[in-house]
Amino acid sequence: MKSWEFTKIEGNKIKIDSWLSDTMGLVDGGCIYSTLFKYPEAGPKRYELILSMYPQENFRTLAQVTVFAEDVPGSTVQSAKFLTDQKIRILNSVSLTGISDTTIIWNILADLNFAGEGELIKERFQELKEAGDASVDKIRHVSIKPANIGRIFREKTDLGSLKTELRKGAPVTYSDGYFDLSAEYGDILNDVDGQEAMITLDPGSWLVSIVIFKPNTNLVKINMNVPDCMGSIDSALSLLAEEGINLISVFTKVMISYQTMDIEVVADLKDSKIGIEELKSKLPEHLAKQNGTFELKSIQALSLSLYK
Repeated sequence: MKSWEFTKIEGNKIKIDSWLSDTMGLVDGGCIYSTLFKYPEAGPKRYELILSMYPQENFRTLAQVTVFAEDVPGSTVQSAKFLTDQKIRILNSVSLTGISDTTIIWNILADLNFAGEGELIKERFQELKEAGDASVDKIRHVSIKPANIGRIFREKTDLGSLKTELRKGAPVTYSDGYFDLSAEYGDILNDVDGQEAMITLDPGSWLVSIVIFKPNTNLVKINMNVPDCMGSIDSALSLLAEEGINLISVFTKVMISYQTMDIEVVADLKDSKIGIEELKSKLPEHLAKQNGTFELKSIQALSLSLYK
């Protein structure tokens, strides 16, 4: 499932399309907490803004809770009651019936009373289950793991500096589908009007990442049709690697099983010697040399595709 989109900053605001906001629970009039990071000089990213619907001080007690329950009336209510009895606060969640199964799977982002409480709750559930307690007779299994949201806020890796935290912003009111950058970061983000940005969802943590690219970034969007077989993706994209083109995002989707696949790529030409016009002529030539039906559907500057 595609969980990102590209957009342009308008003045000092950034538009979050309805499918993104609806998925993440952003509602007009609601408060959004945020943290701004800056990336090193190398690479296409300039800033990253992490948005959440809950404050950072809650992150250490957040957990991923998965409840597996029987697909029968009352099982979800029983699951919710069990978590309530353990003083667990359910935040965002999604529940579905397992495909070809008789099990309801409920994935929950929950706020525990304290970090590390998950093991105690699993022990309580096991004790009740072994005792045949009716309060959990519709629940099959409960899994609790730390949310590990801290990885998204990580500033360094083993390879060195990744990004630097500049500021934690106070809550900003989400209004008319826009997040106002100037409310907390106007003194920093005072020259980003018209720049491309990538909005990415982290469904497991219910966080939104907004990456603002550097002004000299040369982003292009490429659409191709390739055979649905092993080796077709690396064959199609090998020219981009040879030309030193950096891939920002890749999205593949099977159109007809074992026949055709669609590839959508957003790439940065900044550090490549090839320009978009030359790429328009070289890429079809490259695809024509491959085994099977490879077709370049379109290639254009990302800034142009954002207006379509």
